[in-house]
Amino acid sequence: MVVLSKGELDQIALPAVQRPAPPLAVVPEVDLDKAAREGANGRAAAARAVAAACEKHGFFKVTGHGVPEAILERMDAAAAAFFALQQREKDAARAFGYSSKRIGCNGDLGWVEYLLLGVTPSGAAPLPESSDASTCSFRDLLNEYIAAVRRMTCTVLELMAEGLGLDETDAFTRLVLDKESDSMLRVNHYPPRPELKQLGGHGRLTGFGEHTDPQIISVLRSNDTSGLEISLRDGSWVSVPADRNSFFVNVGDALQVLTNGRFRSVPHRVMVNSARPRVSVIFFAGPAAAGEAGAPLPGAGR
Repeated sequence: MVVLSKGELDQIALPAVQRPAPPLAVVPEVDLDKAAREGANGRAAAARAVAAACEKHGFFKVTGHGVPEAILERMDAAAAAFFALQQREKDAARAFGYSSKRIGCNGDLGWVEYLLLGVTPSGAAPLPESSDASTCSFRDLLNEYIAAVRRMTCTVLELMAEGLGLDETDAFTRLVLDKESDSMLRVNHYPPRPELKQLGGHGRLTGFGEHTDPQIISVLRSNDTSGLEISLRDGSWVSVPADRNSFFVNVGDALQVLTNGRFRSVPHRVMVNSARPRVSVIFFAGPAAAGEAGAPLPGAGR
């Protein structure tokens, strides 16, 4: 995992241009608020919808998520402010370093800079201690965001367990809430590439190359700039319309193992927009690095 600075981005060659993928005709959607309001029947329907989406696409949208709009707006503003900092200020974040690396299983060169943070059960984001008010404020906001999104994530994981028919509906949440959980938070910035306008809308650059996520699930929200694409079971690629008011869930490799392949991790990538930056925040809900995700859960497979 790397963080690329704008300066470094400007010094690397452009990745290969690809044609935009067609949009996903129907994005699977689960409304958590509706499920809660409709009681047992609503929850059962939501659990079935989650399971069906995980089996068909390994991907779905979450609406009615309960994460306060104020937190989301503050996170958007804070992320934009962070990536606008001078290089030395971004270097102070305790991430995994700055470099230009090839990202994705095809060795794609990513047009992205990001902040990658480990997440503890208490939600503490490991930014450096500082007396600077803006740094302290950003750290507090990250912790607030993590707490809210983790609560929503646990609801989704419980619905997954129910959709699988597991006796223990906390089978997945236990792993994520474990004190040794390998969960992470990543804040991405994909700078625009105005020169793509010369292609008349017929090409895009790879922002983050094709990959699957190793964790149980990843929970993503972005601004209103599109770019996320997923691979369907037939190997074709489709784009996902941006929706800043919703979250998107990807099945990860660990969940594929835990369900004995019933839920399959979804290959995905991000393509760069010509005119506008894309900013996204992803919570990777993971088990302990040396934990229980090495074998299927009883009753979770086909």
